[in-house]
Amino acid sequence: MAKYQYSKSLNASKTKQIKGVPIDGLNARQVDAMVSHSEHHTKKHIEFMVNAMLKGSSFTESHKLAMQEVGK
Repeated sequence: MAKYQYSKSLNASKTKQIKGVPIDGLNARQVDAMVSHSEHHTKKHIEFMVNAMLKGSSFTESHKLAMQEVGK
């Protein structure tokens, strides 16, 4: 099974996704962390974390916020 999947958008470009959540804009270290992290958490949790990281939060900060707001 691939670490992350590609999906085709309307403009036929490939977008990296984890559990259906686009991860474009995250750096390589964040992507690697999210890949292993996604095994233990829901899509909603992952989506919250990705959005927080894109706004400037660290992985740890975004995880703590996601646990408070969304849960596992």
